[in-house]
Amino acid sequence: MVYHSELNILSFLGDSITANKCMKIVADENIPLLKACFGNMGEVVAKPGRAISPADLIDADALLVRSVTPVNQQLIERSSLKFVATATAGFDHIDRDYLTARGIAFSHAPGCNATAVVEYVLAALDTLAEREGFVLAERKVGIIGKGQVGSRLYQTMARLGVAVCACDPPLAAMDADSEYLSVDELIQCSDVICLHTPLTTDGPYPTHYLIDEPQLQAMKPGTVLINAGRGPVINNEALKRCLQQRDDLLVVLDVWESEPDVDPQLLSLVALATPHIAGYSLDARIRGTQMIYQAFCQHFGLPARVRLPAITPLPVLTQMKFTEGHCVATTCAMAIRAIYDIRRDDAAMRRHLMLNEVGQRRNAFDYLRKHYPTRREFNTLRVQLKDCVPQVASAFKALQFRVSDKPAN
Repeated sequence: MVYHSELNILSFLGDSITANKCMKIVADENIPLLKACFGNMGEVVAKPGRAISPADLIDADALLVRSVTPVNQQLIERSSLKFVATATAGFDHIDRDYLTARGIAFSHAPGCNATAVVEYVLAALDTLAEREGFVLAERKVGIIGKGQVGSRLYQTMARLGVAVCACDPPLAAMDADSEYLSVDELIQCSDVICLHTPLTTDGPYPTHYLIDEPQLQAMKPGTVLINAGRGPVINNEALKRCLQQRDDLLVVLDVWESEPDVDPQLLSLVALATPHIAGYSLDARIRGTQMIYQAFCQHFGLPARVRLPAITPLPVLTQMKFTEGHCVATTCAMAIRAIYDIRRDDAAMRRHLMLNEVGQRRNAFDYLRKHYPTRREFNTLRVQLKDCVPQVASAFKALQFRVSDKPAN
């Protein structure tokens, strides 16, 4: 995928890096600016993430992946790898114990897409609020998992004046005086439930099937359930049965238990569906590339001379003038959709994945990810406000838009 012009995004400071032609780097072709960042480091072999094979890695020095490539003994046991990195915040697709045993260095990109995922949740709630006629400020949001994404979502809801609570057993165990709830307590008191946990299957706090039949049935009528974390945190078969029995739950799924093979029956039952793109803003993906590039250079003792400056913001939104008669939610919705209209992704998902043949569904899921249109983050949009009520400006600032009451030059 080409992200505008790499010449407009990259600036090379100082002399160009002397290419190490002996180094071989195998990478997921969907990592943005891959050749621009790593091309002078040696030979870059770019492949679809799911197609990277053991044979590709026999003589490779480094492997750069995203979330679709399981990095385990089966993939890398015959390799000569010295460094593995994933340009994603999560790393449950990486067998880090095996890497450690082999003496292979590892890096990831914590927090690179947290802002994008928060904005995905906000866009989903904006769309459902309009469709279903509810007011977010009158609901209570429960967040399960208060890490990079969950903590930022919690802060955003608090800034918006929305009642919010959280469940995070590992954090609660470290702070006996915290106000963290259990999963069951959070479900009982929340109108919106957002899942932002890693996927774990063992240890004291496993998250695999954290939301199963009992938890689904315990949700209040009208509950909005959003999973933008990991697919198997929800038992998808139990969710499908529940939605076939109950029409009073609104479910938003960006992640799916059987990716890339999405169950078309479950797809038809959820309120909003997207192909694992919650964190796919251009800003987040470039941030991820930058983080693993820095780690790569540090590990191999190379100068990090490629700079990824901020991309020129999008044109200023046409000046909006509001009076006291305007609704805060409506004005915020206009700005949110100017940046990201989740309905577009939902429509594309249903158009391409309501198929009977498994292979076609798998290919369509990966196609939508590979050809995902450019999406920016809220803070790249400057909103012009004039004669608006203070609550409008406060809401825009809480959402991290750039707010100005002066016309642009």
